Amino acid sequence: MDHGLLADLLALVHAAYVLFVVAGQALILAGWAAGWRWTRNAVFRWLHLGAIGLVMLEVVLGVYCPLTLIEARWRAAAGEGPYGDSFVAHWVQRLLYYDVPLWQAHVVYVVFALVVVWTFLRYPPRRRGRGARRC
Repeated sequence: MDHGLLADLLALVHAAYVLFVVAGQALILAGWAAGWRWTRNAVFRWLHLGAIGLVMLEVVLGVYCPLTLIEARWRAAAGEGPYGDSFVAHWVQRLLYYDVPLWQAHVVYVVFALVVVWTFLRYPPRRRGRGARRC
């Protein structure tokens, strides 16, 4: 089993998760301003809220992200350093990880989560009405 490849794939999944949370919030806010109906889709909005909720759970419990821990374990098994040697590892690491104290990262996560919750409450998702047709 190529642990380096697995670590790269997991790093891409991690980047996609972060992109969903960050870009999703930006699109929700843009959709609110522009009147885009899809940004009120209940499935999308609940998944988005749950995604940042998982991050907040990690902060509250004081645990590291399991994706980060598994990726590090696989990189070690591949004989790589903690940040990997591949092209994918290099760029995903640059996008995801910053050299700041952990408490500062947690403050950013909490503020971002509060913005997501505020947006969810002020611009809530809409459920389909009874008898609505699916297209």
